[in-house]
Amino acid sequence: MLSFASDYTEGAHPQVLRRLVETNMEQLPGYCTDHYCISAMEKIRAACQCPEADVYLLTGGTQTNAIVIDTMLDSCEGVVCAATGHVNIHEAGAIEHSGHKVLPLPEHQGKLDAEELRGWLADFYQDENHEHMVFPGMVYLSHPTEYGTLYTREELAQISSVCADYRIPLYIDGARLGYGLASRETDLTLPDIAGLCDAFYIGGTKVGALCGEAVVFPRMNAPARFMTKIKQRGALLAKGRLLGVQFDALFTDNLYLEISKNAIEMAELMKKGLRERNYPFHLESPTNQQFVVLENRQMERLKEMVDFSFWEKAGPGHTVVRFAASWATTREQVEALMKALDQTSTQFGETCQG
Repeated sequence: MLSFASDYTEGAHPQVLRRLVETNMEQLPGYCTDHYCISAMEKIRAACQCPEADVYLLTGGTQTNAIVIDTMLDSCEGVVCAATGHVNIHEAGAIEHSGHKVLPLPEHQGKLDAEELRGWLADFYQDENHEHMVFPGMVYLSHPTEYGTLYTREELAQISSVCADYRIPLYIDGARLGYGLASRETDLTLPDIAGLCDAFYIGGTKVGALCGEAVVFPRMNAPARFMTKIKQRGALLAKGRLLGVQFDALFTDNLYLEISKNAIEMAELMKKGLRERNYPFHLESPTNQQFVVLENRQMERLKEMVDFSFWEKAGPGHTVVRFAASWATTREQVEALMKALDQTSTQFGETCQG
């Protein structure tokens, strides 16, 4: 079965896996205190141009979001996000389970608008009953968004300014951050992100690691006793070396960004093939996730040949689906996807229309 279902369907990049094997028999201290973890943290600080940043290594995205948000919020505070934000849609209520309400705002191709955010915050504090309400204690963004779209530097700076004015932290979910940084259309760098937000994480699970996310608090601003709170929530990995070795490899010789570029190149090849076949795009994504509209009968036939993600209904008889490229996607796989689309389209004798 050909798979474009997500960007974590493979294991680890061979260079990461090689380092795990090479270091396997070393006897190392636990809980991310070993020298590989320390080295990885230093390399991440250097890449972010934040020599004093607090860096922590966790195993998964939902776990990371839940812990960062929970520990940064007061008990009466919630987290503001786009309606399509991962914490609002696809994390099974993990944030609410920690006792914090998710406060969704309108989205624009997956993104929050700074002026709408400012207006919403102003309205909240002008409400005479706001002391009886859940306070907005943080703004959450995904970059790239759940639709593969990107914030520009100016857009991020504007949202950062709103957060600063209201004295609430800005947190960025970087599960696919590598693919955002590698996009041909981005004007954001890793140091830019570190300079404009209060916390973010660098995703490893979707970008070449077996598992792992690196949380960065750029200005030594981690919540008090953060490691203890990680352990309290059952998320402190005894064999922290598993994370340290992987991130040390990913941040050696720019590997993280280099392998991310492959996903962008393969997504561009995919886009070219889809456009040549007149498949309508749900929106324009400059990253590794591509969203197209398929006729439902073709979609059902394609499922027998290709693993992909259902996204949403697109009117009678049509569905938006997602094809995701990754660091491991090959040109041959993209060509095989195009052949599968041709076969299923021919079967129904239909021509795709933009």
